[in-house]
Amino acid sequence: MKVLLLKDPKDKDSGPDPYIEELGSYNLEATLIPALSFEFTSLDSLFEKASLKFFQLFYFQQDLLSHPECYGGLVFTSPRALEAIKICLKEKSKKEAWSKSLKQMWNIKPTYVVGKATASLVEEIGLVPQGEMAGNAEKLAEYICSREKPNSSALLFPCGALKREVLPTVLREKGIALESLTVYQTAQHPDLQESLSSYFSQQGIPASIVFFSPSGVTFCLQHIQKLSGDLINQVKFAAIGPSTAKALRDAGIAVSCTAGSPTAQDLAAAVHTALQPHNC
Repeated sequence: MKVLLLKDPKDKDSGPDPYIEELGSYNLEATLIPALSFEFTSLDSLFEKASLKFFQLFYFQQDLLSHPECYGGLVFTSPRALEAIKICLKEKSKKEAWSKSLKQMWNIKPTYVVGKATASLVEEIGLVPQGEMAGNAEKLAEYICSREKPNSSALLFPCGALKREVLPTVLREKGIALESLTVYQTAQHPDLQESLSSYFSQQGIPASIVFFSPSGVTFCLQHIQKLSGDLINQVKFAAIGPSTAKALRDAGIAVSCTAGSPTAQDLAAAVHTALQPHNC
C-alpha cells in the first residue's frame, strides 16, 4: 500500500529518510512531497536585537545570543529555528565568538526542545537539549514549568511566524517569562501543487496521507480534496502530533491515527495499525 508523506526529505548526506525506512519495514511504499518552504528573517536581530534592558535607550543593536547573562535559557520547538542559528553562525566573527565563549555560557543554562530532530540540531551547535521526549508544545510547557521558577530571567524563544500560542500562554500563566523572536516565515512550497498532481496521476490515491504540521494542513488539504474527489473517504489521514490532528479535524477531516510521539517509529506503527483490515 502507498503512503504519502507531506514533508521535506531528509538531507541526503544524512542517509535514508527514517520515515520511508520505517514505513518500508511494514511493506508500505512511502513517497515524500515537500509541503512548505521557509524564508529566514530577522537573522540580524537574532544576534543584534537589543537585549540588555538597562541600555535599551542607547543601544538598539546588541546581540541576543551574545548576552546569555540576560536570559534563563533557550527554547526551541522547531528544527527551522536551529537552522536560523546555524545560518547566523556561518559568519566567521560570530562563529568564533560562539566557539570561544558564548557556547559555554549558554550551556550553563537549560536548552528546552520538542522532539528528537530538534534535539539533534541543538547538539550540532554544541548545546545540551532537555525535554526532547515531551513530544509537543503542551508537554514541553509542563516540563519547563516543573523546572523554572516564576519571575526568573526570561527564556529566549526563536520561533516561526505561525507559532502556536500554547507554550507562551502556559508559561505566562505560571509567571515564567518568555521572549519570542520570529526568525522564519512559512509558505506553501512552490512546487506543491504540481508535485501533488503528478503523484495522484501516476500513483493514484494513496492508502494513507500523513501531515506533519498545521501549516501543512492549511496549504495541502484543498489540493488533496480536489485530486481525490469522491474517493477521499478511502484515505486514512494521519498526523504527526495532536496539534496537526486538531487542524485536520477542524477542517472536517476524520483522523485515523496520530503518532504517539513525533518519531518515525511511532508514526509508522500508527499508520500500519490504521491500515489493518479491522480498522477500515
